[in-house]
Parts: sequence; C-alpha cells; structure tokens
Amino acid sequence: MSTRDGNRRRPLSREERVLWKAVTQSIVPRRQPTEIDDESEAAPPPASATRINSVKPQPIAAPPRVEMRAPPPLAPLGRRMKQRVVRGKDSIDGRLDLHGLTQSEAHGALLRFLRAAVARDARLVLVITGKGRRDGEGERGVLKRQVPHWLALPEFRALVIGFENAHIAHGGEGALYVRLRRSRD
Repeated sequence: MSTRDGNRRRPLSREERVLWKAVTQSIVPRRQPTEIDDESEAAPPPASATRINSVKPQPIAAPPRVEMRAPPPLAPLGRRMKQRVVRGKDSIDGRLDLHGLTQSEAHGALLRFLRAAVARDARLVLVITGKGRRDGEGERGVLKRQVPHWLALPEFRALVIGFENAHIAHGGEGALYVRLRRSRD
C-alpha cells in the first residue's frame, strides 16, 4: 500500500481492525436516500470486503450529549459604583493579596477566595496583584497580566460579574475591583 505522496502505511493490528470496524458500523448517514436501488441490494459485496476475522465487536454507545451553556459575559463596574467605593459609601467586602505567590499558587488562591466570597454573599472584593518588579529587563508584573485573563475564564465567570483597575487609594494599577455574582443556593 502507498499513499499519494509515496509514503508507506503500516498494516493495522487486529485490535485496530476491530475498532475500525466498530466505528464504521456505528456511522449513521445524515440523510436517507429517497429511492433505494434494488439492484445495489441484490449485488454481492466485492471480494475485497470479505471478513478479516469472525469476532463480533460490541456496539459502542455514543456518550450522552451535555449542553454547555456559555458563561455569562463580563461587565465593567460602572462609573457610579466605582465612585461610591472610592468615597466609602459602598464597602469592599474582602481583600486578597497575591504578592509573593507563584502563578499556580495565585490561581488556586484566587479561585478559593472568590468561591468563599460568593458563598458569604460579598458584592465587591479587592484583589491585589502588585505592579511587578521595576528593576531589570525581565518580565514585569506576571500576576498583574494573568489575573484579568483568569477572571475571563469560564470557571471564574460563573463567580464574577466584572472587574476593573482599582482607584489609586486602593492600589491603583496594582489592584483590581472584582464585582461578584449572587450565589444560587
């Protein structure tokens, strides 16, 4: 056997043939033909289609379809809410400082913190990422860049309505206000 580009194919193993046969037998046509040709049903199968082995494969059940709902979209805090927080009229219900944590530690800590905050019906929390190192030419502010990406992930979007950079009084560019969804008990 050879393919178009001249590469040789290896022969299928017995297990691979059984699996392939099970797969091809489980295929259902998308549309049924309108007319079935009687001659094609009466014609014997070609000689090359003889059975390779007599083992009958078990039918493979298709996995159940699970409808995935799209996570709700993120929304900004809004000018009025941000003003109320800065002026102290709305309180910040919790703070999380991610300074000194690795990315994996920070990701886990953020997820646990937000789940706990939603469970206690917090509306707004402050997540302090820091601005990153200013010396050297290496990567600056890895958590500052990553936390907004994490908050946009589906696992966080179920908890978060939106987020925005904090006011300078609460950390400025090195912190985020995170608005939380109400828990569904």
